[in-house]
Amino acid sequence: MIVTRFAPSPTGYLHLGHAYSALIGWRRARAVPGGRFLLRIEDIDPTRCRPEFEAGLLEDLAWLGLDWDGKVRRQSDHMEDYRAGLERLENRGLLYPCFCTRSDIAAEIARAGQAPHGPEGLLYPGLCRTIPPSERARRVEAGEAHALRLDMAKATALAGPLDWQDETAGRIVAAPEAFGDIVLARKETPTSYHLSVTLDDALQGVTLVTRGTDLFEATHIHRLLQALLDLPVPSYAHHPLLAGPDGRRYAKRDKSLTLRALRQAGRTPAEVRAMVGLE
Repeated sequence: MIVTRFAPSPTGYLHLGHAYSALIGWRRARAVPGGRFLLRIEDIDPTRCRPEFEAGLLEDLAWLGLDWDGKVRRQSDHMEDYRAGLERLENRGLLYPCFCTRSDIAAEIARAGQAPHGPEGLLYPGLCRTIPPSERARRVEAGEAHALRLDMAKATALAGPLDWQDETAGRIVAAPEAFGDIVLARKETPTSYHLSVTLDDALQGVTLVTRGTDLFEATHIHRLLQALLDLPVPSYAHHPLLAGPDGRRYAKRDKSLTLRALRQAGRTPAEVRAMVGLE
């Protein structure tokens, strides 16, 4: 059985790129007997996610003619799942508290005279990695603000060689070390995108992840977390990003191309499907 999902964040109204991605996942599920298409709301960031955007995306998807199976999973309702994942990693000695501010990290990089980069930008220089356990515990107990980072060297050594299968790119050897010691939780956001999406896909039984190529590199991290948390490994199909006539990919900044605006302008669902090349 094939299980796909569409997992938007309610930080704005859906645009044509969202429609393209949702239709791809929906069609893959509906093309086979018993296939299931799931809808997940990725609302872990309370500062940017808004109820009106969530209501709007549900309305837009229904207008477009998409249906989904089972209840909508809202990430903010499942923080216990992510805490449990963090505890498993912590019990294996793979997490450490990082007390650095952005200015601390920038100053350390400036002192080092170099700025190593990974797929998500500047790599964390490891300032808090070597803090003794007793001092870590004291500072956490004192309520000092901190994030939880994954000790990448320990994690990759424990997981060993990893790979995944992408429908377009074929077999990919995972290289999560390129990301450095990533943050998996912060006080204001007690889970990260990487952790929550990996756990959600496993908990929901997703067998095929269909998403844009902008998230291709993130799969290196997700594959590592799957190994560390003993989770099943889905197949992946990273599709090209939809771009407008000017060659720029559609994004939430393109308000004139939201599904809501197109609908208000009198466009039909069939016309929108034709616009994204999925009549």
